Amino acid sequence: MEYNNPSLLIKDLNFGENAKDKIGAGVKKLASAVKSTLGASGKCVIYEDARGIPVITKDGVTVAESVVLYDPVENIGATLIKEAAKNTVKEAGDGTTTATVLAESLLNTVNSYRNDHSIRDIKLGVNSALKKVNEYLDKAKIDVTDGKLEHVAAISCNNDIELGGIIAEAYNAVGKDGIVLMEESETEETYVEVVDGVQFDCGLTSPHFITNADKQKAELENPLVLICMSEIPNVRKIQTILEYTIKNNRSLLLVAPVAQQVKSALLMNKVKGNIKINIIDLPGFGQGKKDTCEDLAVLTGATVVNEELGDDLDLITIEMLGEAELAVTDDKNTVLTTLDEYIEPAGERIDLVNKLIADEKNSFFKTKLEQRLSMLSGSVGIIRVGADSKVELKEKKDRVEDAIYATKAALKEGIVPGGGVALLNASTKIEPANAGEKVLLKSIMSPFETILANAGFETIGYPTKLGFGFDVVTGDEVDMIESGIIDPVLVTKSALKNAVSVVMTIVSADCVISNARADESN
Repeated sequence: MEYNNPSLLIKDLNFGENAKDKIGAGVKKLASAVKSTLGASGKCVIYEDARGIPVITKDGVTVAESVVLYDPVENIGATLIKEAAKNTVKEAGDGTTTATVLAESLLNTVNSYRNDHSIRDIKLGVNSALKKVNEYLDKAKIDVTDGKLEHVAAISCNNDIELGGIIAEAYNAVGKDGIVLMEESETEETYVEVVDGVQFDCGLTSPHFITNADKQKAELENPLVLICMSEIPNVRKIQTILEYTIKNNRSLLLVAPVAQQVKSALLMNKVKGNIKINIIDLPGFGQGKKDTCEDLAVLTGATVVNEELGDDLDLITIEMLGEAELAVTDDKNTVLTTLDEYIEPAGERIDLVNKLIADEKNSFFKTKLEQRLSMLSGSVGIIRVGADSKVELKEKKDRVEDAIYATKAALKEGIVPGGGVALLNASTKIEPANAGEKVLLKSIMSPFETILANAGFETIGYPTKLGFGFDVVTGDEVDMIESGIIDPVLVTKSALKNAVSVVMTIVSADCVISNARADESN
């Protein structure tokens, strides 16, 4: 018998109200820890990591992932809420705490209605109300202006104005279609570095190609560009290209797999000063390699040479060459500064990739498409995050990563009043048609109420005007959008959708099967 088969593990079974109570207790414990971080006056959480090192954070998903409960059924409840939070951050980049708060509130409200209404009717009503709330949010959203971008980023950084300004600077530099990345800084400072031109992950294939010893980079001015997807087995295959490059006193960027003897021969001629050349590998892998090479061809005016498509390496001509203003390669990346004449073709390619992104459902492939889009867009903003300690650095990186994605979501789909006000307005403006709709509309007030509670304003009441809320720093009633207290609509919708999904799953269950734990105290 195979005793390591998971199906043969001893199980504990919990039924009915006992199961529901334990699941609810797990949800409550997790939510109590996570929701304390919500809003401008949210508190930090200190948790002990697996090595016993204390970590300080205000990042909701980090707090959630640190929680493992002793009781296995309670832990299942907490884990289900974690999934809602993780799905939200995967879809929108932020909103993990909001999703957790909404899930706890919705579960409590459903439980208060279930004695008088069937779960089936409640589920139908909740789902119909969800559709109405999403329609309301779509009508309430506005596009992001440059002035609001900093506020979106700051709120996603847990109201850090300085970090918000840095992230807004990065997005303003690269534009709506550009990409912003995060890397660790070599200093304690946090700053933006904008890489002009096209950047892709192909570094030096040999240190002998370096032309700038101080910077340890291979720099080619006004290079010709040859892109070949098939391996070049010997120098004779590109003899015409090499002679043309030397005769016209140009440099050559060779983007291709090459045999070792070809690489050695070209390196020797480069070192002797016979030719200015750099060889880099093909960017990407699989189908992505083909697509990226075609993108690169559009940006340089080159023709991709590929034997699989019938091209003959013996017939490579100078008409297949592209060109760039500058090519710079370091140990990890190559950056091409493209010529103005290729801007229009690149724009057409950008439109194509944007359409592919809109149609793609798989998150992995969507990320790859977004990387292609960033390359085509011509600039990359890199936020280099620095801090005084490793503990602070980890917490800061978590916040910056959330804010990068949330800011992108805001640019993509627009913003709504923040501070829980958008959902509060929806709850008061939508007329419920049944008990299930009442359940959801009552529950979506919870982010607004939690933010006020975290600031100590539990009895402040509700705002008197649509789109107005409370600035918890001053206690004043303000126009949320005018005051820069805003949320990306994608974050709000995603948090609500995932909260509804997990709670409707929980309330439909009547039995929980968990792995039996050994009681070491007995």
